[in-house]
Amino acid sequence: MLLVVNAGSSSIKLAVFDGLVEVMLGRVSDIGPAARLQLGHVDSLAALTDHAAALDALFATMAGQGFSAAQLTAAAHRVVHGGADLVQACRITPARLAQIVACVPLAPLHNPANLTAILAMQQRHPEMPQYACFDTAFHATNPAEAVSYALPAADRALGLRRYGFHGLSYAGLVDRLRQRYQTLPKRLLALHLGNGASLCAILDGVSVATTMGYSPLDGLTMGTRAGAIDGNAVLRLAQLHGIDGASRILNHESGLLALGGSNDMRALHGAGTKAARFAVQHFCYWAVRHAGSMIAAMGGLDAVAFTGGIGENDAVVRAAILQGLHWTGLAFDAAGNTAGRANLHLPHSAVAAYIVPATEERQIAQQVNALQAQGL
Repeated sequence: MLLVVNAGSSSIKLAVFDGLVEVMLGRVSDIGPAARLQLGHVDSLAALTDHAAALDALFATMAGQGFSAAQLTAAAHRVVHGGADLVQACRITPARLAQIVACVPLAPLHNPANLTAILAMQQRHPEMPQYACFDTAFHATNPAEAVSYALPAADRALGLRRYGFHGLSYAGLVDRLRQRYQTLPKRLLALHLGNGASLCAILDGVSVATTMGYSPLDGLTMGTRAGAIDGNAVLRLAQLHGIDGASRILNHESGLLALGGSNDMRALHGAGTKAARFAVQHFCYWAVRHAGSMIAAMGGLDAVAFTGGIGENDAVVRAAILQGLHWTGLAFDAAGNTAGRANLHLPHSAVAAYIVPATEERQIAQQVNALQAQGL
């Protein structure tokens, strides 16, 4: 059986797969003095100060429910940033681990947590093979003109370029649509909408453009991230607050939180304030506006697919975005959207629209199973 580890900045999620069947799921959220652990029948609060402690607590809870680590044949990790070189899933060797470490400056809010989980597993189960799957890898097919910033060559050589993220989510979305309909729309606009949000232009099954860039900060309005912002505005924030202060503001104090007072879309819908309504409108406006850019990159549009917590569950946001895309020939089914049906378009619509549940952990299992089948 395969253990899939998805370590975020303040959380860690485990899933156990037998083939592609998920047989166990657990998570620790809000890692710190009052972390919440959920696995099977256990739902408790505990002081878990770091990712290693959270991992130990999850393994202990699994053992208490009759599942031993000895039953695991390998561990697979979601790694947010693979840089320009790590563009496919791989077994973690010392050399590969060094490459992941080298990507920390590119994703200082994410890769350190991913590495903590990898190192903790190495320490506790040194004989267990470990694999890494990269969120950036799906976008390695973007053309050079899409990923290159117009910067001096010396600065571009430092790795300053667009990478894109949410790749495991998009890869899973492509697979699920193929399985569901036995075919894939040629020009597919995928929207991963959650606390982190991005769009991806998928042409013939591969990414050709995406809204996130050098970091996950760029693009759409997000829960606490500002999204696209003029570089000179960033420099002004750095003048006023220092580099660390500007980073804190842009990544943790902006977005829906700054505009509406909460980074939870459900809370914004329920608040009923002018600021909350504006925050939701801002989120939807920029999703539609960036969608135009993605559609241009594909030369048109055949289908739209929503995934992620907001994309899958928020009918109000979906309706605003679908209505904003009416100029593409998309006629959406308002009743189907409210009901959260898998198909969101009317029969006469020139563009299809779907809800596709996120399956990042399953996608990781699928990629690692393929590697193991090759003896890697």
